[in-house]
Amino acid sequence: MPAPAWQKSSYCAQGNSCVHIAAPSPGTVQLTESGDPTGAILRTTPAAWAALVRTIKDNRAHG
Repeated sequence: MPAPAWQKSSYCAQGNSCVHIAAPSPGTVQLTESGDPTGAILRTTPAAWAALVRTIKDNRAHG
């Protein structure tokens, strides 16, 4: 299986504290941290990822 194509968060500044996301296959979303991209890789579903992003956006909008 080929390595996932990681995409860095658009909210990431310079440094090693960035979230990277990949979708290596349908129905799978993976997250890792740029300081150690081969370390812990969190796996979830697209629906759960969308719910998390939606919740974060809602909380930012409400301050």
